[in-house]
Amino acid sequence: MFSSDSNHINTNPLPDVTSNTLTDSSLPLQWVGMEKIGVPLTLALDNGKHQSLAAQADIFVSLDQASAKGIHMSRLHAILNTLDEEPFTKSLLDRLLDEAVSSQAGISNNAKITLTFDLLLKKPALLSNESGFQAYSVVVNGEVINGSHAYDIDVTIPYSSTCPCSASLSRQLYANAISEAFDSETIDKASLLQWIQSDQGSVATPHSQRSYAYIKMSTSNNPWPALDSLIRHFEEVIGTSVQTAVKRIDEQEFARLNANNLMFCEDAARRIKACLETLPYVTDYWFKVEHQESLHAHNAVVIDQK
Repeated sequence: MFSSDSNHINTNPLPDVTSNTLTDSSLPLQWVGMEKIGVPLTLALDNGKHQSLAAQADIFVSLDQASAKGIHMSRLHAILNTLDEEPFTKSLLDRLLDEAVSSQAGISNNAKITLTFDLLLKKPALLSNESGFQAYSVVVNGEVINGSHAYDIDVTIPYSSTCPCSASLSRQLYANAISEAFDSETIDKASLLQWIQSDQGSVATPHSQRSYAYIKMSTSNNPWPALDSLIRHFEEVIGTSVQTAVKRIDEQEFARLNANNLMFCEDAARRIKACLETLPYVTDYWFKVEHQESLHAHNAVVIDQK
């Protein structure tokens, strides 16, 4: 049986070590805060719809008042809890960053918030009526430094790449096999087509690999594009994005598209760089292109920046 004292609420003032205890060393600190806080987000898509998703948030403020023992972390957590009150936009993050600074009662001048989440986009198959969802990793980092806002957006784009060198070598083997199978000066068309579609026609295939573009963009204080629109734009630039649910007709079309879109990692990198140079809201960028080779046990990589 519980005593009634167990329900007693202490009404005495609670100690506040942060405010009432002096620091051991009067030195400012650049960033103090918390990482990997679970938060809900509502993202506005370019088709007018909204997507609810789970994210992880990091939030920090500067500790500029050297004599202060520490920051008010609970106030920062409370600010993050308002993320789901309206759709996620740049103006929302502008406000939350400013609130993070003002919540610290004069001991902080700067704040930063980083949000990490997977954006789910519905993708139709190439030819059939199939469709499925593709997850894209997105990181949005915002900072306010002495009243000035700036943002970085990171996206990861998976795609398929077929090696031009292996395609050329495969074509040579294919030509040699036809020359050996048909030794006369003329070839009967029906016989050739039958041979091509038989097991004998499987002479060599170019090697393809799942590839990734890791793109980091600085947008300063410029307005953002819709994130789903940005991702689809990069996919169009690269040319052979990975598929979700498919039927055989889609897989055949995918093979055709890859044959028409042969690329080394240098080709993909130049396409991405040319695209980044045309985006008016991007003030700086860094990217890495990674082709996870099927021929080799290592990856082919390009790294570049503005």
